[in-house]
Amino acid sequence: MRDIGSIVKLSEFLRSPAGRYVLDWEQAQIDSAVVDLFGYHALQLGLPEIDALRENRMPLRFCAADRQLVVESEQGERRRRVAVIHRYEELPFATHSIDLVVMPHILEFAADPHQVLREVERVLVPEGHVVVTGFNPASLWGLRQFCSRLGASPFLPREGRFIALPRVKDWLTLLSFDFARGRFGCYAPSARTGRWLHRWRFMEKAGDRWWPVFGAVYLLTAVKRVRGMRLIGTVWKQSEERARRLTPVATTRVALTTGEAHSAIIVADEGAANEARARARRR
Repeated sequence: MRDIGSIVKLSEFLRSPAGRYVLDWEQAQIDSAVVDLFGYHALQLGLPEIDALRENRMPLRFCAADRQLVVESEQGERRRRVAVIHRYEELPFATHSIDLVVMPHILEFAADPHQVLREVERVLVPEGHVVVTGFNPASLWGLRQFCSRLGASPFLPREGRFIALPRVKDWLTLLSFDFARGRFGCYAPSARTGRWLHRWRFMEKAGDRWWPVFGAVYLLTAVKRVRGMRLIGTVWKQSEERARRLTPVATTRVALTTGEAHSAIIVADEGAANEARARARRR
């Protein structure tokens, strides 16, 4: 990861009203994206604030992140079971061992997002699925974040490098992924209070219809494709069918003598030749 502190700041943002607004949308979209994906092993990379695999039905589901998450409940504080890893660029999993990988906001804070995707492609089985979420720079939130370079206070974590969805698609295409589904959401302006976010709720339906690609958050599902090969033995050259053509028929040449000149008659077979001789004698 680029910096452990940057992820902590993302966690702090997710505890704000705007962060909970994003978490609610992403949780609903991820639930619908993974509910019908089947296999044996499902992995969530990072962001333990989201239970991305709660609706999935694979036998083994686990989360690997760079920190533990303390969840407050009525029974007191408890820790969510998380496998702690230090670098997402070097995943401690065997090749072709995972059926589903969910990556909420991992590429935006990775030091080398290309290497993260290469590692995900390595651990995924053929026809395995990957789900990616991220902040959309081409949105009202992205515009607000861009203004922070001009001196305004940042709305999102400053350390994040927000990647546009077309670029993520290009990276996945180079790794032989096909796209299954995609979705934009969170069309409300960048408000810090829950009261103003609630007032802008009507923009969810309007934005989904009139400016769908300008949502603050996107979700993308892709499938890993592997080109298949079929082993065959020695290829024998098959004889080509001979083209049909006219074949000359053997004939009999008979010389006949008349009173004035010599002539020759060419007939098709022996029977016809005998008839010709008989007619010549009668003459």
